[in-house]
Amino acid sequence: MIDDLVKLTRRMLRFLALSDEPEVILAQHREITRQIPLLYSLVIVNTAAVAFTHRMVAPPFLAYVMPAGLCALSLSRMVQWLRPRKEPIGVLAARKQLKRSIFFAGGFGLTAVLWALSLAHYGGPYEQGHVALYISITVIACIFCLMALPQAALLGCLLVTGPYLAYFFYQGSTVWTAIALNIALVSLVMIRVLLNSYKGFVDLIRSQRDIAAKSAEAERLGEENAKLAMTDSLTGLPNRRFFFARLEAAIETAKMANTRFAVGVLDLDRFKPVNDTYGHVIGDRLLGEVGRRLAAFASSDIVVARLGGDEFGVIVFGDCDAAEAVGESLCTVISQPYRVDETRVAIGCSGGFAIFPDAGQSAHALFDRSDYALYHVKSEQRGRCALFSVEHETRIRSARAVEAALQAADLDVELTIHLQPIVDLSSMRTRTAEVLARWHNPALGNVPPDIFIAAAERLGLIHKVTLALFRQALDALADLPEDLRISFNLSAHDIVSSETIAFLLGEIRRRGVSPARLKFELTETALMRDFDLAIVGIRALRDLGCKIVLDDFGTGYSSLSYLRRLPVDKVKVDRSFIEASDRSDKDVLAAIKGLCDHLHLHCVVEGIESPSQLELVRELGYREAQGYLLGRPMPLAKFLTETDSLSIAVSDRAAA
Repeated sequence: MIDDLVKLTRRMLRFLALSDEPEVILAQHREITRQIPLLYSLVIVNTAAVAFTHRMVAPPFLAYVMPAGLCALSLSRMVQWLRPRKEPIGVLAARKQLKRSIFFAGGFGLTAVLWALSLAHYGGPYEQGHVALYISITVIACIFCLMALPQAALLGCLLVTGPYLAYFFYQGSTVWTAIALNIALVSLVMIRVLLNSYKGFVDLIRSQRDIAAKSAEAERLGEENAKLAMTDSLTGLPNRRFFFARLEAAIETAKMANTRFAVGVLDLDRFKPVNDTYGHVIGDRLLGEVGRRLAAFASSDIVVARLGGDEFGVIVFGDCDAAEAVGESLCTVISQPYRVDETRVAIGCSGGFAIFPDAGQSAHALFDRSDYALYHVKSEQRGRCALFSVEHETRIRSARAVEAALQAADLDVELTIHLQPIVDLSSMRTRTAEVLARWHNPALGNVPPDIFIAAAERLGLIHKVTLALFRQALDALADLPEDLRISFNLSAHDIVSSETIAFLLGEIRRRGVSPARLKFELTETALMRDFDLAIVGIRALRDLGCKIVLDDFGTGYSSLSYLRRLPVDKVKVDRSFIEASDRSDKDVLAAIKGLCDHLHLHCVVEGIESPSQLELVRELGYREAQGYLLGRPMPLAKFLTETDSLSIAVSDRAAA
């Protein structure tokens, strides 16, 4: 008997425990949230009705205080359940609230029935009948309104019906005993219906969960298959099919929204030699590494895809005016050295971009124009990015005209030099003059240095250009005061050319020029073109007594290891750091100054164009500077007559 009671108790406790399935818990909570307010509203109405019929026959505590408390408690609970939630409830919170509801239902039901039975002592048959009706309606309401939470319904039913049966059996009245038994039998039937209904409810929730899981799995598999069809297997990036589909969609969206975006093409430099030297296996793995680096840039605003071979596509949304900068960043990242197994590999990257709708309004036109910009970059400035413009074709025609004129030019006559002062900031006097090339062609007029120097490098004429300019520089040096030096720029081709270096050394010796008055400026990019050969040329010039200046410092490779290995005497800080007003750039200027002091290198800042910039570099401790504020490039005759007066004028403005 005791064992049976223990088993029954355990089954009862297991039944009272809530489900372990999150979907069932959340579904129960949703249903209860809708039903419980109805239950409490019914309790409030019935309690008020019973209190009203007993107001004249029962003590005030039972007729007024107790029902008022029950109604207030019911109203409070109803408001809590009706209160809207800012966020969906979680499984743990829902379980906790359901548990509270189970025990609250039992306690509240027991309190209500005990109050009702206390009223049964007062009044006549009508009042007693009303009490019986109140209890039966409360039982029925509990079962129906708590159908989604059978634990609460069963507990409430037992705690209401149990005392009710015991009380009327104790009274010994045949009528009330029959009514009590009738209510008990009806309650049992309703509990059976409740359990069946709950089982169907749980089965429905499980079925919905299984269907949702299968649907999600099918959707996942479909997306996975679609992704595989749109993914490049070698790099893991989206493939050519995806790229052009995305491009077509972007065009349609941009047309409707009247927005702009950029399309780019990236092409690896020096990939073919790597593939030919190390084999296709290393080449494929290298492409995989490139893909991983590019994938890090992919976002909602940047789409990156492999188009085939060593060509990659880019779509830039949002601020498409920054597309060129995005391309430069991608090229920089790709150009960092790779290690494939034990092999160290270095490649480069060039890019071209076109903007919708400026460059075209179809996928074909946009891609062709970005490819055109890429071709322009690879032919003139490999390793960089360019944005297509309608002037590109004109530039190409102009470049061909420049090349033709350069090939036919009398360089000794058409080339001239201008001098720009480099000023000692302590005395505000010119100590060095930088030699800058100028070319005036009878047919083309004045041609900018960056155009004709690049053309000379492409045509293999840079050696002749350097020779003509250097001869003029030495002629100018002979006319300058003995305490002035000149600074002469060498290109990437010059510093690695043994023929050019031999000419420079021979010309210096032949003319009897003091090498200490000569400085040669080299950019970091020029040095990195062929580092070992560049070092040979630099050492030959320094061994003679010339000084070497590292130009545009901070815009190229700028690594401390390179700087320590380079036999240079001075660093010229790029103008980009002084042009910006950002605090970080000022900090960089200070850091460069400290680094150069530590390495015992002199520093000069270029790009000084305002008194505030001049004051800044003075505060940071720089000793030399160059810029339009201190003096513009000018012919030798003007330089000889105006340099010192310009420096004095600048000094006066800075002091003011």
